[in-house]
Amino acid sequence: MTKVLIVDEHDLLRSGLTALLRQAPAGYEVIEASTGTQAVATATAERPDVILIDIRMPGMDGVTATSKILSAATETPPRVLILTTFDHDEYVRAALGAGASGVLLKTLPAERLFAAIEAVAAGDLPFTPGIARRLIRAFTRDMDAAPAPSADLAAVTNREREVLRLVARGLSNGDIANRLTLAEATVKTHLYRAMTKIGVRSRTQAVVYAYRMGLVPSIRQQ
Repeated sequence: MTKVLIVDEHDLLRSGLTALLRQAPAGYEVIEASTGTQAVATATAERPDVILIDIRMPGMDGVTATSKILSAATETPPRVLILTTFDHDEYVRAALGAGASGVLLKTLPAERLFAAIEAVAAGDLPFTPGIARRLIRAFTRDMDAAPAPSADLAAVTNREREVLRLVARGLSNGDIANRLTLAEATVKTHLYRAMTKIGVRSRTQAVVYAYRMGLVPSIRQQ
């Protein structure tokens, strides 16, 4: 059963999300936190699979909490989905930079929320390729002026590089497994090893890296 941590300062919204997830067909195990500081402590103690966290909270905001949670993870890190009422690129950039797996509007339908949780729990991006491109575009808008990542791409094997390339094109782990005639678990292993070598903490950051290093054509060229 997927364990989900919900982090939001508003009791009504937090309890509403909790009730919604507990009644979902997948039957999530749900725990709660009301502040960023509490989220960091709870994530360390409870080790949730997925975290839904509000981006704007007093004290420690969702972006800062996400960065701290992922930096402190000693084993498989949780997948973080940032919740926001504001569909602005600056929030997207901050969230992805902190290592979040995606950004969701609080107004999205319940079915899409469930799908997003299932996607990140399985190691995929919770977006269609079109939406993913918009997010990556927001994060890499000043790519040409920024220095290239310092991680050594030479350490990445050809197979790991191919997996990175397909991830950047928006394919799920299952799609990549079918394309390369591999087990899905093997795809996950290749991706994890590649991410470790290039020094990124989330699948989304791996996509950004792939674009910046030229493994796939720039979004502006497509």
